[in-house]
Amino acid sequence: MLEIRNIYKTFNKDTINERKALNGVSLKLEDGDFVTVIGGNGAGKSTMLNAVAGVWPVDSGSIFIDDIDVTGMPEHKRAKYLGRVFQDPMTGTAATMEIQENLALAMRRGKRRSLMWGITKAEKERYKEMLRELDLGLEERLSAKVGLLSGGQRQALTLLMATLQRPRLLLLDEHTAALDPKTAAKVLEISDKIIGEENLTAMMVTHNMRDAIVHGNRLIMMSEGKIVIDIKGEEKKKLTVEDLLQKFEEVSGEEFSDDKALLS
Repeated sequence: MLEIRNIYKTFNKDTINERKALNGVSLKLEDGDFVTVIGGNGAGKSTMLNAVAGVWPVDSGSIFIDDIDVTGMPEHKRAKYLGRVFQDPMTGTAATMEIQENLALAMRRGKRRSLMWGITKAEKERYKEMLRELDLGLEERLSAKVGLLSGGQRQALTLLMATLQRPRLLLLDEHTAALDPKTAAKVLEISDKIIGEENLTAMMVTHNMRDAIVHGNRLIMMSEGKIVIDIKGEEKKKLTVEDLLQKFEEVSGEEFSDDKALLS
């Protein structure tokens, strides 16, 4: 579903602020893989996700989504293959529009629209059923403005919207980082449920080591713009934070020093 071939990305090249964000990253995701991505600040996690999404072009290398070469494809054209949930709960939904209107927009994504656009009674019933599955009480608030929802409710709604058209790849960029622990756990539970039931291919960037270990079927750790650890299957199921830290020290020759990840 996703293949990254030897991509490089340098910001502010040939200046005093030059920074190599990606340094020959290669990665292949199979259909149905749910990969968690962990690493310290500046390791290249979000840069890799943004490169896949087309936020900026890579300096060299190739990116394929479902065997389609999207390397030179602009972000708005690449979006039809992707579902995305961002760190900021305010991103991904239209705050001044109703819950049902947001869902209707997501449902019509990629389809031709006309002046007769509207929400049918059948659609409303379908939206209610989908929202009921979230167990957040939103099914009785279809006409509520999204801007009135809590951060957790908005992230759950964004998840639903991002997966309505079953994307080839779902990108979760620290989508629980701005939430309190209890709400973050709920959103992760919903993420697991949607990804599992829809058999989606997904990549989740996180700062939380325990979340990276508990969720998904595969874990990669990045350092200095490279993938230094790739664990899956039974090895991942038995993995502990202590094991992960030890493996990082073995492959990188230094201690993991991201306080945010260690304290999570």
